[in-house]
Amino acid sequence: MINEAKTVQKENVFLRVATIADVPALEVVMNRCYRNQEGWTNEAQLIGGIRTTQAELQNVINDAKQYLFVYPKTDTGLREGNETGEILACIGVQGQEIQSAEDDAKGADGIKAYIGMFAVHPDLQGQGIGDVVLNAAETFAMRHFSSEQAPCRLTMSILNHRPELLAYYQRRGYELTGESMPFPNDGNNGEPLREDLQLLTLEKRAQ
Repeated sequence: MINEAKTVQKENVFLRVATIADVPALEVVMNRCYRNQEGWTNEAQLIGGIRTTQAELQNVINDAKQYLFVYPKTDTGLREGNETGEILACIGVQGQEIQSAEDDAKGADGIKAYIGMFAVHPDLQGQGIGDVVLNAAETFAMRHFSSEQAPCRLTMSILNHRPELLAYYQRRGYELTGESMPFPNDGNNGEPLREDLQLLTLEKRAQ
């Protein structure tokens, strides 16, 4: 139960790298945030089934090109406290090499940092916790992947039919690239509940 965490202060939010021991708790929070009709970020009316599996989470954690961060619950609410085994939020960053037409003109390779697996427990949504978590992931990506010759580009995908989520990211400086793809109907990340589901690509350039 996380009801007592409803008063979490943003300044107490911290992230650490996920480990295999976090997988069961990560599976719970990811599926609850994305597939239950709780909070404002869920996709329950657009996609049925599960969002992720323990096997998929293990693959992400074991992939050297991906970084999965978690905000663990502690008995004091502070970093120094003892972890309870619950995860309050998570976010992933994956580096992707790119070579765009613009980069060709400059003669420089670029790096994209894909932001995904972003979830905040429904009990904590609306308190600015997500802003802190996203900002931390963006800062990590820009420091880890950027260079003077090739600033990092932050990118992510969101579902269409989610205007409130699009507006949130646009306020954070993300812009639609015009690229999209049909939501994959392979059963790996849930079952689309409507035929016109698309994944829209957003991008934010490092300042």
